Amino acid sequence: MNSADGAAVVVGVDGSEPAQRAIRLAAVEAARRNRALRVVHGFIWPLLHVPLDAPAGAPPGAGLRHQAEQLVADAVAEAEATVPGLRVSGEIIDGEAAAVLLGESPTAVLIVLGDRGLGGFAALVVGSVAVQVATHADCPVLVARGSDRADGPVVVGVDGSPVSRLAVEFAAEEAALRGAELVAVHAYRHPTSGGPGDMQPLVYDENELRDEERRVLAESLAGIAERWPDLTVRQTTRRGKAGRLLTEASAEAQLLVVGGHGRGGLAGLLLGSVSHDVLHHADCPVAVVRAPR
Repeated sequence: MNSADGAAVVVGVDGSEPAQRAIRLAAVEAARRNRALRVVHGFIWPLLHVPLDAPAGAPPGAGLRHQAEQLVADAVAEAEATVPGLRVSGEIIDGEAAAVLLGESPTAVLIVLGDRGLGGFAALVVGSVAVQVATHADCPVLVARGSDRADGPVVVGVDGSPVSRLAVEFAAEEAALRGAELVAVHAYRHPTSGGPGDMQPLVYDENELRDEERRVLAESLAGIAERWPDLTVRQTTRRGKAGRLLTEASAEAQLLVVGGHGRGGLAGLLLGSVSHDVLHHADCPVAVVRAPR
């Protein structure tokens, strides 16, 4: 997470309804963190060599560049109306949306965007921009999706990996800022092999396995109580697929936090299967936290 002085919350806008939700969510996040909000629009048309200015005789306000300027101005106004007094700026940056947002990520404290943009296949897949940014950004990415709730816990998926620890710390900070309970969910399915060539045991003690998985969860939460002494933390260890269990937990959560990669992830290349699942199916906003490169 970029915590440099002056780092802003960045929100990507394109005029779509999901982007409108993202603006409001980003404004609240910036206010919680006492950060400025930076509204960014990726203006792709110059790359396609499309005429940007209004043709002769066109009505006032015509032309792609002017439309983009109005889009950003409207987004800034929406953020200011959501949180009066918030420091908000807006900028149009030539480039494709995902590339523009990734370019912002090294100096941002958080990137916020909608789950789908203009032209997306609603209710089918999460937008490609959201997936690309969540996969490669150098800061946490918050995707506005599902239901907006002012109450409920912050839920974090835990699997014992290093990036999972980063997700826990981000979730703990979010829960503390929101005055919410932190629910740490650890899913397990069966014993894993100890190394290359090892076979999974055919017979194992369920109680021992459950105790071991609880230990993994407890170790992942070590130090959280000391850093956030007033935070209420609830630990949940359940057998099942992590994506499904976290999606179920999102039905009552105000935020779901996952690591970009867990055990077995191809770091820096692909979005982990669990984070991919919840981005598509969660019923609340989802934050994806990745290890810094």
